[in-house]
Amino acid sequence: MDIADFSDLKAFQVTIDDHQIADVKLNRPSAINAMNSDFWRELPGIIDALDNMGSVRVIILSASGKHFTAGMDLQVFESMATENNIEPARAAEKQRRWILALQDVFTALETARMPIISAVQGACIGGGVDMICATDIRLCTSNAFFNIKETELGITADVGTLQRILHVMPSGLARELAYTSRNLAAGEALRCGFVNTVYDSQDEMLTAAHQLARNIAKHSPMAVNGVKEMLNFSRDHSVADSLNHMATWQGGMLQNQDTVEAMSAAKENRTPTFDDLLPFSRVEEA
Repeated sequence: MDIADFSDLKAFQVTIDDHQIADVKLNRPSAINAMNSDFWRELPGIIDALDNMGSVRVIILSASGKHFTAGMDLQVFESMATENNIEPARAAEKQRRWILALQDVFTALETARMPIISAVQGACIGGGVDMICATDIRLCTSNAFFNIKETELGITADVGTLQRILHVMPSGLARELAYTSRNLAAGEALRCGFVNTVYDSQDEMLTAAHQLARNIAKHSPMAVNGVKEMLNFSRDHSVADSLNHMATWQGGMLQNQDTVEAMSAAKENRTPTFDDLLPFSRVEEA
């Protein structure tokens, strides 16, 4: 879905601060921000549009209301139902492609050129855990809790939690949470490293998220993009392969005026100024 106008969104609210920090807010509080069909259509389009701009350096992913998200909307579950008259193999192939499409929605958070900070209050259930596992940094309020609900519903979580959570908390705890569908409270999430910081209120958390975003945004977007690319690649590859990838990346990206600007600014005791990344489109116009 191409997003040309953020004011037309149904499941989200998007604002951009100083052209550099984008607030992407789940905005269906009366439905506990459940992930309906609008959510799944809009989120990848939003991330793609922000990425394409080149000027946005950090995204803050938050939610309106008392809770972050109740997870998958029942409407979406109902759309999964397979018609009885469809040949079983073809029905399975269709469902597999549907699940892959949902996975791609959260993978877009990982592949975006800028870091994404998730700021969670209250409940973060099911698909919400899938989503924040794909973000770079997680913050939460003291009343937040996280639940891999799918197991309790007779489903194996299929949109990214089981593939990413072992990289953001100890294996034994991740397995316990997935097998039992028990709540992970904010304090335990902090102790195991799943979240970076716990805050007393949502306002305090969002203020801190913006300060963190500003601290990131003041650096070279080329350097920050490189850090994200290398961390993600290294997570999924051997040390040897990752070092080789690093050398190849640096062979091209070190030819970069940002390095000269950063060193000059440090010498002159001033704040450096960096150009934005170039605008980008996944589909070139004819």
